[in-house]
Amino acid sequence: MKNLLFIAIALASFTLGAQNVSGKAYYESKTTVDMDGFGGREMSEEMKKGIMARMKSMLEKTLILSFEGDESTYKEEEKLEAGAGGMGGMRMMMGSFTPGIQYKNVSSNELLEEREFFGKEFLIRDTIANLDWQITKEQKMIGEYVAIKATAIKKIDENDFSFARRKGPRGDRGVRSAQEKKEYSVVKAKADKELAEDPMSQIEVPKELTVTAWFTPMIPVKNGPAEYGGLPGLILELNIDRQTILCSKIVVNPADGMEIKKPSKGKEVSREDFNKIVKEKTEEMRENFRGSGGRRGGGRFGG
Repeated sequence: MKNLLFIAIALASFTLGAQNVSGKAYYESKTTVDMDGFGGREMSEEMKKGIMARMKSMLEKTLILSFEGDESTYKEEEKLEAGAGGMGGMRMMMGSFTPGIQYKNVSSNELLEEREFFGKEFLIRDTIANLDWQITKEQKMIGEYVAIKATAIKKIDENDFSFARRKGPRGDRGVRSAQEKKEYSVVKAKADKELAEDPMSQIEVPKELTVTAWFTPMIPVKNGPAEYGGLPGLILELNIDRQTILCSKIVVNPADGMEIKKPSKGKEVSREDFNKIVKEKTEEMRENFRGSGGRRGGGRFGG
C-alpha cells in the first residue's frame, strides 16, 4: 500500500512542478556484444578480448541530456580518442547508425536529429514515437531518487542496424552427441559460406523489442535519453535489447541557466526518406561485395 500511495501522490503532483524545470542529466551507455561463436574455432578467447578492447569506445559512451521545459537536446560528450586500432571500417559503419545531436519537443512532438551517413550529413525531421508505456508497481533507488519501472514494446525499422544481430549458429555449446556435432557442422558450414559471400545475409533486425525504463516523478519532466520520454518524470535508466543507459549525474535548475538550440546541420530529410537512403546504400554495398568476390567494395553518394 505504501508503494501504491507514493506512486499515486507522485503522479498527481507531477503537473504542479513541471513548469520551468531545467537541467542536465549525464548518462553512461553500455552495449554488450554476443561473441559466442564469433570467428569460429579459429578465434581464441584472447583474440576476442582484443577485439572487444578495440571496440570499447564504440560500445561505451557518455551522453548528456540538456532539458528546459518541453525542449531538450541529447548528444555524446566530446572526448579525445586513441586511434581506431584496425577498427576504422567497423567504426565508420557503426557511426553511420549513431545519431549526432538530437532535439526533442515533447509538447509539439517534434524530433530533429543530425546524422552523418558514409560521409554525407543529414538533418532528419521526425515525430516522437509515443510508446504505450505500462507503469508498474516496482520501485528502486537510483542515486538519491526514487524510480518507478515502466515497460513498452518498440517497433524496429528493418534498416535500423543499431539493433542488428547475427543469424545462424552461435557456437557449439550444448552439442553433445556425434550426430548433433555432425548436424551442427553442416549448419555452421552453410552459414560461414553465406557469410563469406555476403556478410549482410547473416544479419537480422528484430521487428520489435521490449523497452524497460525507470523514471522519477521527483524531476517532473516528460523526458529521457535518446528519443525516449512521455513518462511522468525524467527517465534515469533505460534497457533495450543489449543496451543499458544509466544516469550518473543530474544538475537541476543550474545557476547559469540553459539554452536549447535546434540542430541545423545537414540536408533535411524525413525519417522515411533517410531509411530509404540507408536501404539503397546497404544494397549497393552488398552488390559491390559480391561483385568483388568477397573483397571490400566501395561506392559513394552522388552529388
